Amino acid sequence: MIRFEQVSKVYPDGTTAVDGLSFEVREGELVTLVGPSGCGKTTTMMMVNRLIEPTSGRILVGGEDISGVDPVRLRRRIGYVIQQVGLFPHRTVLDNTATVPALLGWKKPRARERASELLDLVGLDPKVYGPRHPAQLSGGQRQRVGLARALAADPPVLLMDEPFGAVDPVTRERLQNEFLNLQATVRKTVLMVTHDIEEAVRMGDRIAVYGQGRIEQFDRPGAVLGTPATPYVAEFVGADRGLKRLSVTTIEPADLEQPPVARLDEPAAAAA
Repeated sequence: MIRFEQVSKVYPDGTTAVDGLSFEVREGELVTLVGPSGCGKTTTMMMVNRLIEPTSGRILVGGEDISGVDPVRLRRRIGYVIQQVGLFPHRTVLDNTATVPALLGWKKPRARERASELLDLVGLDPKVYGPRHPAQLSGGQRQRVGLARALAADPPVLLMDEPFGAVDPVTRERLQNEFLNLQATVRKTVLMVTHDIEEAVRMGDRIAVYGQGRIEQFDRPGAVLGTPATPYVAEFVGADRGLKRLSVTTIEPADLEQPPVARLDEPAAAAA
């Protein structure tokens, strides 16, 4: 669904933000981009909706080279969720959620009906919260409205820039769980930026671990934690990566009833 082909971004002062990126996000997959500040992960995401233009290479969305697509039309078919939410303070929650359908020319009753459906989907009763303004909501509720707005026009692709970073840890975990449940239903193609390896492991079907402008490893969470590709990745995911790996390791009842056994006289390779 999203494909990067040797994409680089070099600014006029010579700073290289990303260097020769090539990777693909499959349809219905949630890929997390994780790394330290300034490593290029947000630049990568913002090139998908052309808020930042690449210096070289190609980005394809749904098989189409986005360099030939009108940026405004492109952005209206890609959902975008940011940490600061970005709701319009003078508009009601319902009208905020209906923003993109209205821009696409939907008639007002249809746009508001869709907004009500999405508010209900993210756990906000539209009769209760629809007439309110953003200032009357908690941080977690505003984040849910931002997510509902991003989904309102049913975009195939969703970009998320540290969407849970501005809320407290308890609310963050709750929102993560709710989004994973929602994703199991809507199955959007999601590119999500985070600096938190635990969030990346928890949320992503696959993880891209960034060094400076490059992807050091791109794999399933269990593989990144179990077999780091480089010393940098091993250091970034942390010395407790074995414990983190347990959170993404599936254990079936049969594994507990008939566990694998290694004998003392077996060579290590056979035991592994």
